[in-house]
Amino acid sequence: MKTVLMVAEKPSLAQSIAKILSRGSMSSHKGLNGTCSVHEYTGTFAGQPVRFKMTSVCGHVMTLDFLGKYNKWDKVDPAELFSQAPTEKKEANPKLNMVKFLQVEGRGCDYVVLWLDCDKEGENICFEVLDAVLPVMTPAHGGEKTVFRAKFSSITDTDICNAMARLGEPDHDEALSVDARQELDLRIGCAFTRFQTKYFQGKYGDLDSSLISFGPCQTPTLGFCVERHDKIQSFKPETYWVLQAKVNVDKDRSLLLDWDRVRVFDREIAQMFLNMTKLEKEAQVEATSKKEKAKQRPLALNTVEMLRVASSSLGMGPQHAMQTAERLYTQGYISYPRTETTHYPENFDLKGPLRQQANHPYWADTVKQLLAEGINRPRKGHDAGDHPPITPMRSATEAELGSEAWRLYEYITRHFIATVSYDCKYLQSTISFRIGPEHFTCTGKTVISPGFTEIMPWQSVPLEESLPTCQKGDTFPVGEVKLLEKQTSPPDYLTEAELITLMEKHGIGTDASIPVHINNICQRNYVVVESGRRLKPTNLGIVLVHGYYKIDAELVLPTIRSAVEKQLNLIAQGKADYRQVLGHTLDVFKRKFHYFVDSIAGMDELMEVSFSPLAATGKPLSRCGKCHRFMKYIQAKPSRLHCSHCDETYTLPQNGTIKLYKELRCPLDDFELVLWSSGSRGKSYPLCPYCYNHPPFRDMKKGMGCNECTHPTCQHSLSMLGIGQCVECESGVLVLDPTSGPKWKMACNKCNVVAHCFENAHRVRVSPETCSSCEAALLDVDFNKAKSPLPGDETQHTGCVFCDPVFQELVELKHAASCHPMHRGGPGRRQGRGRARGRRPAGKPSARRPKDKMSALAAYFV
Repeated sequence: MKTVLMVAEKPSLAQSIAKILSRGSMSSHKGLNGTCSVHEYTGTFAGQPVRFKMTSVCGHVMTLDFLGKYNKWDKVDPAELFSQAPTEKKEANPKLNMVKFLQVEGRGCDYVVLWLDCDKEGENICFEVLDAVLPVMTPAHGGEKTVFRAKFSSITDTDICNAMARLGEPDHDEALSVDARQELDLRIGCAFTRFQTKYFQGKYGDLDSSLISFGPCQTPTLGFCVERHDKIQSFKPETYWVLQAKVNVDKDRSLLLDWDRVRVFDREIAQMFLNMTKLEKEAQVEATSKKEKAKQRPLALNTVEMLRVASSSLGMGPQHAMQTAERLYTQGYISYPRTETTHYPENFDLKGPLRQQANHPYWADTVKQLLAEGINRPRKGHDAGDHPPITPMRSATEAELGSEAWRLYEYITRHFIATVSYDCKYLQSTISFRIGPEHFTCTGKTVISPGFTEIMPWQSVPLEESLPTCQKGDTFPVGEVKLLEKQTSPPDYLTEAELITLMEKHGIGTDASIPVHINNICQRNYVVVESGRRLKPTNLGIVLVHGYYKIDAELVLPTIRSAVEKQLNLIAQGKADYRQVLGHTLDVFKRKFHYFVDSIAGMDELMEVSFSPLAATGKPLSRCGKCHRFMKYIQAKPSRLHCSHCDETYTLPQNGTIKLYKELRCPLDDFELVLWSSGSRGKSYPLCPYCYNHPPFRDMKKGMGCNECTHPTCQHSLSMLGIGQCVECESGVLVLDPTSGPKWKMACNKCNVVAHCFENAHRVRVSPETCSSCEAALLDVDFNKAKSPLPGDETQHTGCVFCDPVFQELVELKHAASCHPMHRGGPGRRQGRGRARGRRPAGKPSARRPKDKMSALAAYFV
């Protein structure tokens, strides 16, 4: 029997599709990577009985990166990244072992059916999957077709079965357009980012951003925000005057009239108009009109409109809204949420999704009425040729989805029902008045048929005061005429919804990437999100944009990126050559990069005004080992130490606190040690600022603290404080934290495992002796006499935390990522627990296998 391998983009998607196609009769098991499941069932394919294997990836299998030294900022001139630096495809998440997993599942299979998301990124992932599985599949005979592509827009029985019945082929041109975008963004973004990050962080201490990044889409996105900021700053309010009149309809009711001139900017002229009208006692009706008008139902929903509404009305950021929509899609509640189309195909079954909502407690009456009376065909929108508009595919409640997902689902559903509802009709009445020489108007609206506003009440026509019945020549007493003094107001900061509109208008990003670019400028501290989800640029964001304008405005204007996006779309349509587009665009940006580097002083002049130099930033903390003067600790991102006398800067671990470590010094370079900590219940370890940046031994890498240092005799090193191999990760060693008493702890020097132990003990020391069973270092513990867990009056005990029954009861593990097979007594664990001692490197397994005590401590840890 032949085998068909089917691959979806996410594990949940694979399970849903397999359930539909197998009609529930399938068996499932976890794959070797522990993340993706494999669902198996039998059926027919190409007219023959086959075994189906449905599994998934987790987004992109591969990512593009530079080779070797080109990944090291200090080794390569950023200008080389445009053309000389070779790139390669690497696994996007090496921990998942996705390539090996796909090869194991694909080995010996006869056909592959690709169920990746139906957009350009999905097509690109198709070929990543094929690169992994085609070499291990059974070779095709006689030119037999073995690769198939499923096209679908929702996870419903009908859509999935139709997709299986009409399999096509993956689109190589669309995949190439994604390859081109990835390479352009990598080369251009890395070159500019590396240069300006090193240049400015080397001069200023309070930028408060770990990365001064540049992106071909990200930077124009920031440019829109700063452009609005500049308009606000340069705005000069102007005073103007408005003539307001009030007429009495009867003794209990009056109408406020709008001046036909609207406003004037000269006070004397305004006063003249007031003088001409305030003496009049009556307002004469000059004309009346009544006109039936309609407010159109909305166009069908696409991604950009969904993101706009999510930000402006639901208070959800674009990235969060997109993630929520994707989750609703994979669970089968809505159709594919990435689409530029606002037009339903003529053959689209609109009644099917509508019937799904017929019993919903919130809108059942509206839906049933539509089904009974006949739905209205949606307005003709834009057909981008990708996916149908976003549509609810099944009914759901808030209890099922949770409040966040429910709010987005509710809007999508109401919007869909509105598209097949009728327009809102209302009667607009207008009365024109004359008071002396001046003309005024009053309008009123009366709803005739609410139409779609019943399901979208926030869109309803505002109820205005009903107007009196009158005709030309009628008069009404003037109640009051007065002059109002007002001022023009500046525009407000851009909302996310307004920014999304601008990005769509100028072709910056795609419906899928727009949320990512907005999120990036927030994370880089270029803008902050204020109330009403308004984006206010920071000093750093403002200076960067003004600097780009000063040196080369095209770096920040949307024009050049918009042109590149058009070229990428031509690649996707097979109308442009991938290599030519790539080469030409990189050549343009390479020239711009060289000009930017030569002109950087222009941006630096702006930086000097807003930011402080390194030497004037931070507070004294620890002594430099070279000049023995105090270095300054700069807490703003990225935190670092700077010696102004030596003009040297030393990077530090991020996302934690730094303090002096007992004024102790490194025996290698005489630098004072500092202590990094992630919190009272987290990890902490000492480090030498110089060794952290300049590894002293060949087996050490940049960014290692004393807990990974292989110095053989230093009291702070791994050799003296290491206890035994981590119970969670393969390469880590548990290291005693000597500063943690009386709440003692030991932490892995690789992963996030922290073991709390021996609370209230007076002293804990690592013994030079090792355990006879597992070769881990023994611990000498002096307990508090009043709280000692030892029998009798004993307060001292030496033992192994892995094997000693007294110590096992006193150890508690925190932050463990997952249960290792060892915890279940399964295979795959390293043989020993010994720490680095003498000649044996850290983490190397001992020759002896511990006996049945091997998993004893792990049982307590779990």
